[in-house]
Amino acid sequence: MTPHLHTLRVYYEDTDFSGAVYHASYLRFMERARTEFLRTRGVEQGAAFVSGGADKFGFVVRSMQIDWLKPARMDDLLTVETHLEKLGGATLDLGQRVLRGEELLVSAQVRVACAIDGRAARLPADLRAKLV
Repeated sequence: MTPHLHTLRVYYEDTDFSGAVYHASYLRFMERARTEFLRTRGVEQGAAFVSGGADKFGFVVRSMQIDWLKPARMDDLLTVETHLEKLGGATLDLGQRVLRGEELLVSAQVRVACAIDGRAARLPADLRAKLV
């Protein structure tokens, strides 16, 4: 499956005192890219998902492995690639890469879990169909 691409510009607010992107800013960049990845598949996280009645559905990051390889700097134009690696019963395993042009800056493995009313739950069938 072709990775989803999300492009963004680095702003002053994303950097630390040295002008490099602060490490936690990459988490925001990747979160936005995951949201857009889901949106392209018809999954609107802003809407309250309803599964089996009034249950509130959502995704939570279960784990994340990040390798920071090179710094991005203010005004850099970055691309965050997101691709689905594995769809489990209640989880999505995603690969993400942050690039400046062809240069790899950050790579991450992210496990996202499905939660209904704040508790772990299997992915609803209609949602699973949108992700495969």
